[in-house]
Amino acid sequence: MTYSYNKLWKLLIDNNMMKKDLMAKANITSNTMAKMGKNEPVSLDALARICVALKCNIGDILDIILDD
Repeated sequence: MTYSYNKLWKLLIDNNMMKKDLMAKANITSNTMAKMGKNEPVSLDALARICVALKCNIGDILDIILDD
């Protein structure tokens, strides 16, 4: 199973936000941001805070790719 946060990065660009802006608005750590940068799993709580900050749904920021 692979995680992809490409939708999140595009959403940030569309909203003219930088990663540090998201970190402040969603109250997430640089460690969480680094994990997402490497397409690693992060806590559901962190994802929920991002969704609230960006007024979106989890499917708008994350794709889960199932390996065969």
